[in-house]
Amino acid sequence: MRKITEIIIHCSATPAGRNVSVADIERWHRQRGFDSIGYHYVIHLDGKVELGRPVERVGAHCVGHNRHSIGICYIGGVDDRLHPTDTRTPAQRSSLRRLVADLKQRFPHASVYGHNEFAAKDCPCFDVRKEFMR
Repeated sequence: MRKITEIIIHCSATPAGRNVSVADIERWHRQRGFDSIGYHYVIHLDGKVELGRPVERVGAHCVGHNRHSIGICYIGGVDDRLHPTDTRTPAQRSSLRRLVADLKQRFPHASVYGHNEFAAKDCPCFDVRKEFMR
């Protein structure tokens, strides 16, 4: 197993309420030249957590950080005018907290970050530092 030191949270940058599948994200990532979906987990609008890329494989979600990280993506992140906003449903918030807690238990030395802490992006469109207190 890889040594995991970072858990990086992303959004799909899709409008609130729009259902997006793991297959959709995988197609987008393959169009960008990835060999599969770049995220390890995807959190759907109803809170269902779905596996993307196996955790044992290096992700493709945050340049310079993939080797030692796990990427989580929640569906949403922009409003209907494509402006960045926290669109997480209550179910997504709950599932994200639970998933992060599970991953922190499995990888106790991992810290939690938002993608925007490593790239000039708004993603994941909420303050990860505040929500997951480092």
